[in-house]
Amino acid sequence: MTDLFTPVTFGALTLANRVVMAPLTRMRSGSEGIPGDIVVDYYAQRASVGLIVSEGTYPTHAGQGFVGQPGLVTDAQLAGWRRVTDAVHERGGQIVAQVMHAGRVTHPAINGDRQVEGPSAIAIDGETHTPAGKVAYPVPHALTVDEIHGITEAFVTASRNAVEVGGFDGVELHSANGYLLHEFLSPASNQREDEYGGSVENRVRFVVETVRAVAEAIGADRVGIRISPEHNIQGALETDAADVQAVYGSLVDALAPLGLAYLSILHKEPTGALVRDLRTRFGGSTIANSGFGLITSRDEATEIVVAGHSDAVAVGRPVIANPDLVRRWQEGRELNELDQATVYASGPEGYTDYPALTD
Repeated sequence: MTDLFTPVTFGALTLANRVVMAPLTRMRSGSEGIPGDIVVDYYAQRASVGLIVSEGTYPTHAGQGFVGQPGLVTDAQLAGWRRVTDAVHERGGQIVAQVMHAGRVTHPAINGDRQVEGPSAIAIDGETHTPAGKVAYPVPHALTVDEIHGITEAFVTASRNAVEVGGFDGVELHSANGYLLHEFLSPASNQREDEYGGSVENRVRFVVETVRAVAEAIGADRVGIRISPEHNIQGALETDAADVQAVYGSLVDALAPLGLAYLSILHKEPTGALVRDLRTRFGGSTIANSGFGLITSRDEATEIVVAGHSDAVAVGRPVIANPDLVRRWQEGRELNELDQATVYASGPEGYTDYPALTD
């Protein structure tokens, strides 16, 4: 019987179990975005999950969204990631890089005084954290068609370097949570009138072109994509159910023939009608994530997999606090409690000092 601890294959990825470490922003890579010793330790400690998805990593300097976020741009960043992936592999784990362009979810004080980019010149209604404190999100530069093509190429370069130089087993393209790829899908953030805006076909075009180009560069069986329909976060609002169904149905229909490693779906109802429809249309391996509202429990994760609602489950906060979560869940052991105050911090506290079982 299939359960959380049954091995599974996602394209070129062979998972020892079906617990996936969700991409988790931790902001520990310093001002230069270079993973250092504590980042190596952090990921290596969690190598027993079936698959690690790295925190979001930027493919261009302009795409950096957080202070302390790691990148896939410079030689030093790639060398730092190579140390991480080597350490994970030495412990028998698998790790993919989540390639994430923040789009308009950033500020010049974060991305090195570079232009903030988005599908349209519409700012997020809110504030972001910079080294100088909270500031309002700026109005982004509306990307030209040539610039859009250039960002697709940047995703390709970053993905190829992630695998060939950084040693990752594959990549996950971040088309969720209000970042650039997702911004093109949302009618709230994308109000273009050219071939990348307006109709459903036009709004999914950038995502499809980027996924296809990355798949051609590194092999579709090493590429996953993460989506978050109706998550309504960071200004990427999707409140019209019919439009959501049309956009994501069209997107998944276009991706299905590519033979991707997996589709990761973040949704508050991971067993609901929308997710079931997208999973059926995709026809390949899926990872479920129930969202940010509630902490994923062993019982919920087990039910999703055993009932056949998804092939694996992405888990966030329990993996932060329990580097040996798979063993604890498998043996019914007590879990460490998460220290929320240290999730977005610096240094090893609340990062690499959570204890593993010793017996």
